Amino acid sequence: MAFHVEGLVAIIVFYLAILAVGIWAAWKTKNTGSEGDRSEAIIVGGRDIGLLVGAFTMTATWVGGGYINGTAEAVYVPGYGLAWAQAPIGYSLSLALGGLFFAKPMRSKGYVTMLDPFQQLYGKRMGGLLFIPALMGEMFWAAAIFSALGATISVIIDINVNISVIISALIATMYTLVGGLYSVAYTDVVQLFCIFLGLWVSVPFAMSHPAVTDIGLTAVHQVYQAPWLGSINSLDIYTWLDNFLLLTLGGIPWQAYFQRVLSSSSATYAQVLSFLASFACLVMALPAILIGAIGASTAWNQTEYGVPDPMTKKEADMILPIVLQYLCPVYISFFGLGAVSAAVMSSADSSILSASSMFARNIYQLSFRQNASDREIVWVMRITVFLFGASATAMALLASSVYGLWYLSSDLVYIIIFPQLLCVLFIKGTNTYGAIAGYLFGLVLRITGGEPYLYLQPLIYYPGCYPDENNIYVQRFPFKTLAMLTSFFTNIIVSYLAKYLFESGTLPPKLDFLDAVVARYSREHMDKATLVKSDNIVLNELAPVNPRHSLTLSSTFTNKEAFNYVDSSPELSNTEDD
Repeated sequence: MAFHVEGLVAIIVFYLAILAVGIWAAWKTKNTGSEGDRSEAIIVGGRDIGLLVGAFTMTATWVGGGYINGTAEAVYVPGYGLAWAQAPIGYSLSLALGGLFFAKPMRSKGYVTMLDPFQQLYGKRMGGLLFIPALMGEMFWAAAIFSALGATISVIIDINVNISVIISALIATMYTLVGGLYSVAYTDVVQLFCIFLGLWVSVPFAMSHPAVTDIGLTAVHQVYQAPWLGSINSLDIYTWLDNFLLLTLGGIPWQAYFQRVLSSSSATYAQVLSFLASFACLVMALPAILIGAIGASTAWNQTEYGVPDPMTKKEADMILPIVLQYLCPVYISFFGLGAVSAAVMSSADSSILSASSMFARNIYQLSFRQNASDREIVWVMRITVFLFGASATAMALLASSVYGLWYLSSDLVYIIIFPQLLCVLFIKGTNTYGAIAGYLFGLVLRITGGEPYLYLQPLIYYPGCYPDENNIYVQRFPFKTLAMLTSFFTNIIVSYLAKYLFESGTLPPKLDFLDAVVARYSREHMDKATLVKSDNIVLNELAPVNPRHSLTLSSTFTNKEAFNYVDSSPELSNTEDD
C-alpha cells in the first residue's frame, strides 16, 4: 500500500480541528461552577448544556465510528444483511425508552452519576459492586473503538497502526482531561457533523462507480452475493430477539447516557434531548446502510481492490473505509475517511469521562473520602481520565479479542445493571440483600452460557445450541434475557423475603449485617459512612440550609436547584421539587 500524503493531511486537519474545539470549550468554561462545584461542572457540565449541543452530544452516546462501521458491516455480510443490522433501531429505541421512563426520575432528583441512586438505596458496598460491570463496559467499549480506528487509518495511509491508535487516544484524552463534559460535548458537535457530511458526500460518488450494480436490484436478487436486505432464519429468531433486547434495554444503563441526562437544565429538557437523539440515531445510520449495500453490490474484480472480495479476505469489518477508498475519487475518499477517523473518538472520549466520573464520585468520594475537597475530587478525575485512557489504549494494542471482552461486558450491563436500575427507580421495598442476590444470579447465568468470542465453552447447554467452526457451542436460546429476568425477579423476591424475616422477628436485628432492613427504617442518627436513606426526607426541606463546599451527607444527593427556587419560609417546606 502506498503512502498517501493527501490522506495524512486530511487526518491531521480533522484531528487538529477537534483538538482545537476541545481546548476552546475547556477555556470557554474554565470558570463555570462555583469554587466548590468544579467537579460537578466537569461531570455534568453545570447542568446548562444547550439544546443544539445537548442533542448532538446525546446522539454521540452511541453514534460514533463503531456504530457506523458496524452498521455497514452488518448490511454487507452475506447471510445477514439489513435484517441483522440491529444497532440503528435498537439504540434509537433505547434512547426513546430512556427519555420516556428513566430520564425524568434520574434528573429530577439531582443525581450526579448513574450509580448515585444505587448507593443511596443499597449503600456504598453495592455501589462498588455495580461499578465493576459499568467500568468494564465503558473501558472495553473505548478499547474496541480505538482498535477499529487503527484498522480504519491503515486503509487510508500506510503508517504503523499502533502509532495511529496512540495519537488518537492522546488527543481524545487530552481534551477530556482539560475540559470534562464541556469539551466532550462541543467536540461531539464537530465529530457528528464530520460523519454526516463526510459520508453523505461520498455516497453518490460510490453509488455511481461503474463496478457498482443498482442497489435496488441487489437488495432482493443475488448478483455478487446474497441480497443485502438479508433474512432471519426461523432457527435464529430467538437469537435475534435476544440481541435486539440487549441493544434496546441494555443501551439504557450506561453512564455515558445518563451523564447527558443529568447535564440537562431540567427533567423535561432531558426527555426532549433523548427523543431528539433517538431520531438522530436513525438518520445517522442511513449513509452507513447505503455504503454497506454498495459494498454488497460491487464487482470487486473491476476495482483497484481486486480479488478476492473483502468478505473472502476477512476484511468485512472494514467495508466502509474500503468503499470510500476504492469507489470514490481520491479527494472525496480522503475527506470521508478523514472525517470518519476523527469522528471515531466521539464515543471513546465519552466512555473515558464516564468511567472517571463514576470512580471519582462513587468510589473515591462517597466510599472513602466523604469530606474530600472539591479540588481533590477534580484532581482525582484528571488522574483517572489519564489512567483509563492509557488502559483503553493498551487494551486496543495488546488484547487479541477486545471485541469479545466488550460483548461480554455489555452483556453484564444488560443482565446486572438494567434490572437493578428498574428496581431502584420503580420497585419500592427492594434492599441490599435482594440486590446482591440478583447480581450474583445474573452473573452466574451469563458466564455459564459461554462466549464464542472469548472461546469460552458454556456450562449450561440450552435447547438449540450448536458447535461453531472452532467447536465452541453457540446458544440459540435467549439466555441473556433469561439471565436478566432472573436477576430482576431474584432481587424483588429476596428483598421482600429479607424484609419479612426481619420485621416479623423471625430473624434477630443483629443478623442484619448489611444494615439494609432494620437500620433503614430506624430513626436513629446515622453516622457519616451511611448515605441518606429515609424515604420521608423531602429534598427541598433542606432549602434553608447553606451547603458546605466540602461534601456532607445532607448535600450528597440534594438537588442544588432546590436552593434557588424554594423560599425558606416554613409553609413552603413541603413543596415537592419537580
